[in-house]
Amino acid sequence: MNFFERQRQVRRLSTRLVLLFVLAVIGIVVVVNVAAIFAFNATAADPGQLAGFVAMVTVATVAAIGLAALVRTLALRGGGGKVARELGGVPVPPDTTDPELRRLRNVVEEMALASGVPVPEVYVLPEETAINAFAAGWGPSDAAVAVTRGALQRLNRDELQGVIAHEFAHVVNGDMRLNIRLMGLLFGILFLTVIGRGLSRSGLISGGNRQRGNSGGGANPLLLVGLALLVAGYVGVLAGRLIQASVSRQREYLADASAVQYTRQTRGIAGALKKIGGLSDGSELRSPKRDEVGHMLFGEAARTSWFATHPPLADRIRALEPSFDPAELQRLSRQWAAAPPSGRQEDVALGLAPSAPPQPAPGQTPPDQVAPGRAAGAGATGGVRPDASPLPVAGTRVRVAPTEVLGRVAAPTENAYQHAAALLDQIPAPLLDRARDRDTAVPLLLGLLISAEPQVRQHQHAALAQQHGRELADAALGQAQALTGLHPMLVLPLAELTFPALRSRPAPELESTVAAVFTLIHADGAINVSEYCLSRLMLAEIQESLRPDSRWRTDRRTLTDARSAAGFLLATLAQVGHAEPADAQRAFQAGIDILLPGTTWAYAPPDNGVLALESAWPVLDGLRPADKERLVAAVVAVISHDQMMTVAEIELLRTICGLLHCPLPPMVGAGIG
Repeated sequence: MNFFERQRQVRRLSTRLVLLFVLAVIGIVVVVNVAAIFAFNATAADPGQLAGFVAMVTVATVAAIGLAALVRTLALRGGGGKVARELGGVPVPPDTTDPELRRLRNVVEEMALASGVPVPEVYVLPEETAINAFAAGWGPSDAAVAVTRGALQRLNRDELQGVIAHEFAHVVNGDMRLNIRLMGLLFGILFLTVIGRGLSRSGLISGGNRQRGNSGGGANPLLLVGLALLVAGYVGVLAGRLIQASVSRQREYLADASAVQYTRQTRGIAGALKKIGGLSDGSELRSPKRDEVGHMLFGEAARTSWFATHPPLADRIRALEPSFDPAELQRLSRQWAAAPPSGRQEDVALGLAPSAPPQPAPGQTPPDQVAPGRAAGAGATGGVRPDASPLPVAGTRVRVAPTEVLGRVAAPTENAYQHAAALLDQIPAPLLDRARDRDTAVPLLLGLLISAEPQVRQHQHAALAQQHGRELADAALGQAQALTGLHPMLVLPLAELTFPALRSRPAPELESTVAAVFTLIHADGAINVSEYCLSRLMLAEIQESLRPDSRWRTDRRTLTDARSAAGFLLATLAQVGHAEPADAQRAFQAGIDILLPGTTWAYAPPDNGVLALESAWPVLDGLRPADKERLVAAVVAVISHDQMMTVAEIELLRTICGLLHCPLPPMVGAGIG
C-alpha cells in the first residue's frame, strides 16, 4: 500500500467515523427521550404535544453534543503541542545536554528529515513511568511527538527509533488528523455525563428540600433527567470505545509495518513491545485524559478495556516476529522484576553510545550531545557515518523513474534514515545552533530563501528593509552570505530544522515571518523556480502551523477542476528545465501524457513565470489522492523526461511534493531514499 492508497483508506475511515458518530448520537437521543418522557410524565400527553416534546428534547440533546464537540475541536486548533501539554508534556529544549533527551531529539530530527517533513515539537511526559508515545496535530506542520519518561529510561536507541518511526507513520499518512477529530467527537458524546452529574446533584439537593417542605411530593424530574443523562453518557462511553477500536486497531498494524520499513529491522519496535508486555507498568498512563487519547497512543492506555483500541500485544509482536512465543513475555517479566532494563546501558552494550561520554571543554557541550547523528555508532566525531553515502556533486545526474518516486512518497527506507543522520553531520555546527535557536531561526530561514543572484538579492534586501526594517534585512543578508556554498541537499533539511524554534515564537512574530517570506517571493519577478518553490513551501508550512486546516475534507477536486493549474505547473517546469523550446515542448507533452492521456494540450508557459503558480497551489493540493498521484508522476516526467535528474532537480521535486503534501525522502546514492 503506497502513500496515495493510504490516503484513500484514511478518507474511508473518516466516512466510517462520521457514520459511527451519527449512530452513537441517535442511540443517545433515544435514551434521553425515553427518560425525559417518563421524568416529566409526558406519556399522557396527546400525540401532537408528545411529538413537540420529543423534538425539543432531541434538538437540545443534539445541540449539546454538537456544541461540546465543536468547542473541543476548536480548542485543539492549537496543534499537537496543545494535546501534549494537556497530558502533562514538557517541551524538550533544542540545546538539551541531558543524554536521554538529547538522544530523543536526535532520533526525532533524523526521522523527520528522512521522511521529508518539518521537524515536529518534541515533548516528554515526565510523570509517566510506563512505555508509551504518541504523535498529534492536524498535519506535519503543527505536529508534536511525545514520549513517556518510562520510554526514555527503558528503551535502547533501536527500540526508541522503532517507536518514533511508528509515530511518524501516523504523521505522514494523515492518521493524526483523524485522531484529533475523533478527540473532539468523543468529547461531545461524553459531555452528557457532565450535564448528568450536575443535574443529579441539583435534583438530590432540591429533592431533599422538597421532602422537608412537602412530604407528599413526587419524584424530582431534575434527578430523573440527570440520571438519564448519566445513563446516556455511559452509552456514549460504550459507543466511544467502539468507535476508537473501529478506527484504531488496523492502523496500528500498518504503523508497525511502516516502522519496520523505515528502519529495516524488526528488533527495535518488537523489543519495545516486549518491554511493554514484560514490565509491570506496561503502557498504562496515569493521566485522567488517557481515555480521550487512547486511540492515538503507541500502546494501550489502560490495562483492561471492554473494547481495546489496539490489537493484542502478542499479535502485534507475532506480526513482526512470526516465531514469537507469548510465553517469552512471562520469562521477561520475571527477569525484569528483579532488574528492570536500562536503555542507556543497553546502548553501551550494543555500541550505540560510549561507555563514558567525552568531557567537554569549558563552555562547550560534548559532540555526541550537540547534533543529531553524532552519537557513538552514528558518526561520533561529527563526520559522516561510515555506512552512509557521501553527498553527490551538485551536477551529478541520476536515473529516476516516476514509479520509483511514487513508491517512495512518505515511505523512507533505512538508507534514507541513515542518510538523514549523515546530512545532519554535514551541516556546520554553527548553522545547526542557529536553526535551533528561537532568536536566530528567522534570519537563518530568510537567509536560506534569499536568491543567489546578486541583482535579485539586492531587490530582496531592499524590499525587506523597507517593509520589515533594516535590522532584519541585514541579519537575513548576513545569513545568506554565510550560507554561500552550502550543498543544495542541505538547504531543505536546514530549513525544516528551524520549525521547532519558529513555532516557539508568539503568533504575531510568526505572522511577521510569513509576511517577510511573502516579501522575498514578490520582491523581484526574476526569482528562479527552485528558490520560489522553497520559499512557497516554507510560507505554506508556517501558515499551516499558525492556522491548521481542520476541515473534514481537503481533497475534493478532480483533475478536470485543476486542469488549468496543472498545466501552468507542468509548462513552468518544462520551460525552466530546458533551454531549447523544442525540448521543453517534449518534456511538457511527456507530463500531459501521464496526467491526461490522449489529450492534446498546447505548450504555453505563463507570461509571469513562477508567480503564475501562486493561485495554482491551493487547487493542486486539493486534488483527490488518485489524481494527486498522477500529478506527481507527471511532474517527475517533465523534470526528467530523459529519465535523468540532477541533484538540484531532485531537490526541486522534493519541494514541489512538499507543497502538495506528498513528502519525499532525500536522495540516497543513485535515487530517492
